[in-house]
Amino acid sequence: MARSIWSGVISFGLVSVPVRLYSATHEHEVSFHQFEKGTSDRIRYRRVNERTGKEVEFDDIVKGADVGGGEYVMLDPDELDAVAPGRSRSLEVHAFVGLDEIDPVFYQKSYYLAPGSDETAKTYALLRDAMADANRAAIGTLVMRNKEYLAAIRPQDGLLVLETMYFADEVRDPQDELTNLPGKVKLRPQELAMAGQLIDSMTTPWKPDEYRDTYTDRVKELIDAKKEGAEVTLAEQAPEATNVTDLMEVLRQSVEAAKSSRGAAKSSRGAAKKTAAKKTAAKKTTSKAAAKKTTAKKASSAAKKTAAKKTTTAKKTTTAKKTTTAKKTTTAKKTTTAKKTGTAGKAKKAA
Repeated sequence: MARSIWSGVISFGLVSVPVRLYSATHEHEVSFHQFEKGTSDRIRYRRVNERTGKEVEFDDIVKGADVGGGEYVMLDPDELDAVAPGRSRSLEVHAFVGLDEIDPVFYQKSYYLAPGSDETAKTYALLRDAMADANRAAIGTLVMRNKEYLAAIRPQDGLLVLETMYFADEVRDPQDELTNLPGKVKLRPQELAMAGQLIDSMTTPWKPDEYRDTYTDRVKELIDAKKEGAEVTLAEQAPEATNVTDLMEVLRQSVEAAKSSRGAAKSSRGAAKKTAAKKTAAKKTTSKAAAKKTTAKKASSAAKKTAAKKTTTAKKTTTAKKTTTAKKTTTAKKTTTAKKTGTAGKAKKAA
């Protein structure tokens, strides 16, 4: 199970909700080390005192703020924490805003929020469900790792998600940064209509699993190829800019290509569904056949058991009959013998 990277309390009004913060994302880029060119010698970084040239341990390093004139104010971690006691364990909600009102440019990084403990799950659920019903996000601030963050908390799929955000003065104004943005441009209705058709033909539901980091895949393939001594194939060059005079024709060709691509995709999905259906039908047939065999085996076994019982019963009956007959015969013999003995006795007395 993942470890929480921050724990604290969300407070709104007089309500406090203990929570734990977990990272919601991770990057999968290829990790590289640095080497001196032409050698296998690793390049390493060390923290060195620029005056003595000696390496300095991390625990012996403090932060210094430049106050001008070559002077610095030194601050250690304990002093930084003491500036706002308790702020590093509290997220105060300042307001609730409509989710659609937040420009995505302000979002920085996503985190999952979980209840601080089993005992506080109800207050967590209360905040989550109330925000979901109102379609609102909570805006607050928290201090994490010696930095204050603006944060938006929003409900999503049964949990609360925290988005760290940029402050307004950290977001650059595009009008100040970009000098060649086009103003009002006269566009032909046909061009707008064709561009709209292209957008419609390429519109699909959002399915994040359909997208993959193909550049990282190419880098891994390059590493494997060089490891095996294989020839490296170059990627295609980036397309050139579309000529304005050919815009309508390019749009038309793009619409046709998108429609063909979608048709091929539908055919592919249809074929995949048919194949899956055939496999399912084959599995069902196999299951039915197996079930019939099992039933037949059970019936055969039951028949054998019944026959065995009948045989055993018949044997017992025959044995019982024989025993009874034998008993009757013995009794009859005894009776006859007794009669004969009695008759003989009477004869003796008469004599």
